[in-house]
Amino acid sequence: MNGQVPVDQALAAYIRFYQELRPETVVRLDRLAVPDVHFKDPFNDFRSRDRMKAVFTAMFDVLEQPRFIVRDHAVSEQTAYLRWGFVFRRKGQPRPSTIEGMSEVRFDLAGQVTSHIDHWDAAEQFYEKLPVLGWVLRKIKAYMAH
Repeated sequence: MNGQVPVDQALAAYIRFYQELRPETVVRLDRLAVPDVHFKDPFNDFRSRDRMKAVFTAMFDVLEQPRFIVRDHAVSEQTAYLRWGFVFRRKGQPRPSTIEGMSEVRFDLAGQVTSHIDHWDAAEQFYEKLPVLGWVLRKIKAYMAH
């Protein structure tokens, strides 16, 4: 196998990382991703493992009990597709929220993540829940549905 790490094995470690993510485990990303990993979600788009760790660390500063639940996955060559739920509670809010999404994760032959692109609807799952902006977006959505 010439030092190649099977994608299934690398993916299992990456899923475990996400599902066990805590402030003290963020550093595990150093073993799982290349230094210039491409990370993209509705709020970020950069190439940096250190910045990716900073995003996770900041998440724990802003949210209470955030956790990822990987519900399903598929693999195609060096790319994995994860369907997940992100459960969290904003500080001071009594009820938890859930964001449903998918991630496209690419691995190099050594089994390290080279790219992690999140796909989820920020308008419906985030912005529509904000007081004023949410009302406006829901009105626009209702108008467009007719």
